[in-house]
This record gives sequence, structure tokens and C-alpha cells, in this order.
Amino acid sequence: MAILEVKNICKSFDKTEVLKGVSFSMEKSEIIAVIGSSGSGKTTLLRCINFLETATKGEIWVDGECIFNADDKTKLTAEQIRNRQLNFGLVFQSFNLFPQYNVLENVTLAPKLLAKERPDYKKNKKQINEEIENEAKTLLERVGLSEKLGNYPCELSGGQQQRVSIARALALNPKILFFDEPTSALDPEITNEILKVIKDLAQKQITMIIVTHEIEFAKNVADRIIFMDEGVVLEDGTPDEVINNPKNERTKAFLSKMAK
Repeated sequence: MAILEVKNICKSFDKTEVLKGVSFSMEKSEIIAVIGSSGSGKTTLLRCINFLETATKGEIWVDGECIFNADDKTKLTAEQIRNRQLNFGLVFQSFNLFPQYNVLENVTLAPKLLAKERPDYKKNKKQINEEIENEAKTLLERVGLSEKLGNYPCELSGGQQQRVSIARALALNPKILFFDEPTSALDPEITNEILKVIKDLAQKQITMIIVTHEIEFAKNVADRIIFMDEGVVLEDGTPDEVINNPKNERTKAFLSKMAK
């Protein structure tokens, strides 16, 4: 069974149709890179799956359960939306760390807030918070930041802030980890740093969708590549199929432009 199924997702902003019937599925532990030029709908697709935008049409299924159906006009409560969002972890392009919190606090904030809803929280508050902090320290060690627990975002490089973002996204144990242009704000040396972290996550069988415009980055990390243009999927296949042997003329034109 596919861990994620996206069926005929459409999204319009006023009269502008951004997504025009996007469909794909993915298996557990698979890594998909979504590539395409600016305005192709990549980030909007990610935001629709993650409930940061509401799709105009279509369905989203996770582990065989329909979590979104545009035909169902029942308005979701804030709690229902949040519970659906917990299926996903999102690493933002601009990091979005809280400047007033140190590294450890940034990673533990959401899990600690969520833990307060547990029926045993008041009784076991100290133990629960210790467990959350220990898990956060393990995640930060995994991304190479165990020596930066007390540092604040302003004291970190761009690559270090991105790695904190990755640890924070993993802290709630999501089924799928999303990256929105994870290297666009980074120089080539730090891009390799992030690539190493993502490859390490792949070794731990983390399921990931990575939106990027960087062809080499996508080729180096993804099991599958989806190429989008003008709100539709034009190619879906292995890196070799999509990048080295594209079938669509618009894909060929995009790859040729990016190679220059």
C-alpha cells in the first residue's frame, strides 16, 4: 500500500489555476524530488498536501486513509487540520526558526506543546519533558549539532539553521518529511552539507518529498523525479529517465536551460 496518494489535485487563486490535476503516489522510504521552474506549482502542491493551502479539487490519502476530499464540504476544525498536518514534517526554505529560543528549545517546542494534551501529562510532566529533550538531543546529534544546543539562530550559519529545521521537523515523528527548496539560500559548500544530512536520513528509511530547482541535487538524492510545468506533471520516473532521457519537449527545454 502506498504511504501517500495524491489524486487529481487542483488549486486556483482567484481566476489563476496553479495546479491542474496533479496525481502521484509514493511508497514508504521512497525519496521523490519535484523539479520545475518558478511558477510551475511545486511549492503550491507541497502546501496543499500539508494543509497550508486548501486544494480546489482532488483527494489526499495517507496509509490508505483519505485525509482530504475537496468534494466533502464539511469545514475542518483547527484541531482536525493540525492532526492531519502531523502526518508531515516540513522544512521551510527560509528556516523559520524562532529567534527567541535556542537550538534545543526550537526542536522541543512543538512536542512539549503537544504533550500537554496527554491525559498523563500532569502526573508525569518531568519525565515526559525529559524524554522529549533526550529525543531532541539525539536528532540534533544526527544532524551534527550536538555542540550547539544552547546557541540561538542568530549565532548559527545558514547550513546549521537548516539542520536545526530538519531536526525540528523530525521531532514529531512524521510519516513523510517535506523539504521546500532546502538549498536555495545556501552556497555550494553548505549545499553539500545538507545533501549529506538528507542521504543519512535516506539510510534511516525516512520518506521524503523534496521540492527543488537544482537538477544535480535532485539527481544525487532522489529515487524518483517528478517534473512539473504550468501546474501539471510532465515526467515521473527515475533520475536517469527524467534527467538523461526525458520524453517531453518542455522537460528537455527546462533541463537545457538549467545546464547553461
